[in-house]
Amino acid sequence: MKTTARRQARELALQILFQTEFAPQISIQTFLSVFEHSLDPEVIHYADLLVTGVTQNKAAIDSKIQAASAHWKVERMATIDRNILRVAVFEMRLSSELIKENIAINEAVEIAKKYGTSDSASFVNGLLDQVGKGH
Repeated sequence: MKTTARRQARELALQILFQTEFAPQISIQTFLSVFEHSLDPEVIHYADLLVTGVTQNKAAIDSKIQAASAHWKVERMATIDRNILRVAVFEMRLSSELIKENIAINEAVEIAKKYGTSDSASFVNGLLDQVGKGH
């Protein structure tokens, strides 16, 4: 899968995870079906893997994020930042196809620059660096 396809999948996963926080009654599959005719099947497949993985492992992922965050409770983090972190932690620690930490962190930072606030990229970078160190 090309890097751009993975990036598209991560961005789609972020959008779906964000939406499910506000509309939990809508299934992941319903959100994915909206994009199935406009995006490459590889993108849809990887986004599904990410969203499903994050959803099924949310408690473990949030625990890793919380352990790395001395000053922020996970539920108080910005919704975009929290979900970018969740995708990256899943890819770094829990996916069946683990992504190298530096790649996962770089991808998360680039997505944070695009979707987050002016502080999101440095926040995501710092927190994921701590996760990478085993916190």
